[in-house]
Amino acid sequence: MQSWTWENDGWIMVAGALCAVGAALIGNFLVLRRMSLMGDAISHAVLPGLVAAFVFSGQRQGFAIFLGAASVGVLTVILTELARKYGRVEESASIGVVFTFLFALGLLMIVRMADHVDLDPSCVLYGALENAVLDTVPVLGLMVPRVVITLSCVVLLNALFVCGCYRQLKVSTFDPQLAQSQGIPVTVLHYALAAFVAITAVASFESVGNILVVAMFVVPPVAGWMLTDRLSVMIGLSVVIGVLSAVVGHLSAIVVPGWFGYGATNTAGMMAVAAGGWLLLAVLFAPRKGVLSRGWRSLGVALQVLGEDVLASLYRYEQQGQNAVALATVRENLLASTLRARLVLLWLRWKGWIAHQAGQVSLADDGRKVAQNVVRSHRLWEQYLASEAGLPAQQLHQDAERLEHFTDRTLRERLTQETNAPDVDPHGSPIPPEAQ
Repeated sequence: MQSWTWENDGWIMVAGALCAVGAALIGNFLVLRRMSLMGDAISHAVLPGLVAAFVFSGQRQGFAIFLGAASVGVLTVILTELARKYGRVEESASIGVVFTFLFALGLLMIVRMADHVDLDPSCVLYGALENAVLDTVPVLGLMVPRVVITLSCVVLLNALFVCGCYRQLKVSTFDPQLAQSQGIPVTVLHYALAAFVAITAVASFESVGNILVVAMFVVPPVAGWMLTDRLSVMIGLSVVIGVLSAVVGHLSAIVVPGWFGYGATNTAGMMAVAAGGWLLLAVLFAPRKGVLSRGWRSLGVALQVLGEDVLASLYRYEQQGQNAVALATVRENLLASTLRARLVLLWLRWKGWIAHQAGQVSLADDGRKVAQNVVRSHRLWEQYLASEAGLPAQQLHQDAERLEHFTDRTLRERLTQETNAPDVDPHGSPIPPEAQ
């Protein structure tokens, strides 16, 4: 592993973090507006604007370059809207057509003007972040890479845009019709967002490259969305994830290839990979939207439903004078796989709701209370569906079976009132009292 120095590695991470923050600030609204592909499209489509701006200005940096990029970014949105509206082309298809056309046009302009345009297409794709920090300018006695200054300005502009238009962006993102009724210029914000995407992209091209900026437009905001439902928190999380991606990505670019006998790899690419890693963790472990948490909740609901079915079945056996039931009989009544049946029985024993002895299963005191309320819910629903909904007798059990598992005491009291406190269900079975 090469020695770490602030003059090289520190500024590289700062530049990558600034790119991530600037892209993530705008990217949140792209993701929420379902315009993620638009960020990729604009990032590619600004190429002809860059070439044209260079031909007219003779410079690779400066206001003319940003103006050219922003103009083509807005043009991309306009052409996409025209293709979708008048060509009746599906939105993602219209985006693909427009950005491939403009990107190809930009490449042709580079080829035709190869002697005059100092722009490397490969540099546009993956950047030269490792070398960009060598171009420094003095700032308050400190030699600061030019790319850091440029990206700092972009972050400041994006932050001012997001903070200054936060309410308008929020309302127009989630409810464009409401925004229009409140006098919010939805169309202007739409094109302004495209312009800021283009400015952010072009500021990142030569240093961090297209791959990283496109990744940061989408990946940190999506990871933030996985972790929260609040826009302000989502923006904050996306910024943090973007910074972590830059830091971890650069360190990984130095360290990880050495594990396999290679030298350091492209930093911008590894930062994008690191962002993907954070997103993968969010997809798996997010508290509410994560795969594991949703799977755990689904398992909990399944155990609850099957468990209540077991308890209700044992309660009905008790009403028939059979206080203990063979374990094999319980499993057959569940109509579930052997593994799931074993899991639910283990869960019921852990809850202390059933007793298992000598191959026989019986209700414990706490389990009997739960079972009594489940049966009460079932029979109240049957009475309600028969008297109020007018369902035929053969359909009552199936519908009540689904509803009984999601009926609490308040709803049971409401059902009792609506059905005039019946003593028996439509089949003549007694409705047990509420268990305390």
